[in-house]
Amino acid sequence: MASDAHPRFFVLKNAMDSSHDSTFERSGRTIGEAPRCHLCGSFIGMRAWLPPRRGELTLYGTEFGDYIKGPGSGHIFSTRFVEAFRVEGLTGLSDFEPVEILRVRRRRRLPHSKSPPPYFHSVPVFGGAAVDEARSRIRRHKPIDCDWCRETNVPSIHGFTLEQWRGEDVFFARGMPGSPIVSERFVRFVERHQLTNMKLIPTEKYTWDPMGLGPLRPEL
Repeated sequence: MASDAHPRFFVLKNAMDSSHDSTFERSGRTIGEAPRCHLCGSFIGMRAWLPPRRGELTLYGTEFGDYIKGPGSGHIFSTRFVEAFRVEGLTGLSDFEPVEILRVRRRRRLPHSKSPPPYFHSVPVFGGAAVDEARSRIRRHKPIDCDWCRETNVPSIHGFTLEQWRGEDVFFARGMPGSPIVSERFVRFVERHQLTNMKLIPTEKYTWDPMGLGPLRPEL
């Protein structure tokens, strides 16, 4: 990994098809307003998931994971993750609120069916860093007109880098919708505690291109 003088960042995703592959679906319609940019008013996240937070967990693997993508902009973490995160003093996640698992659906027959661990909900901070447009390969439907949120529609991503990092370990980057970004320290934390159901993709290698547009051509 790179040194602290030149930090690298990673996109956090569910580790699909792993032995801890798990997903979550909320129950009810307890949703609030979506957050907006304090300067231009653009939406900078999805509508909030409000208490009581409960729903169904689907287990595709054989063991429950430590991380699950939650409703809206939220994410769900096991008590093992939460305790270690707090003890080690990582930043970017706070207000861990309990999630009630109403039902577990299992996609494969297991000889011993365990109960899920306690889970907690949290939303990563927004604005921990911003996309470095000059060194990123991102298609945008329109030019950026707000330098704070940098919110635009993004049809494809073929690698990106960040600037103006404030030191958070988990965050949503300005100008980068979708998945949270994590620091190298977070990656070492995951490896040290052997936390599961997380796929960590280096930002410079991250690709998202649902319409098959391909990477941007360099300007001549």
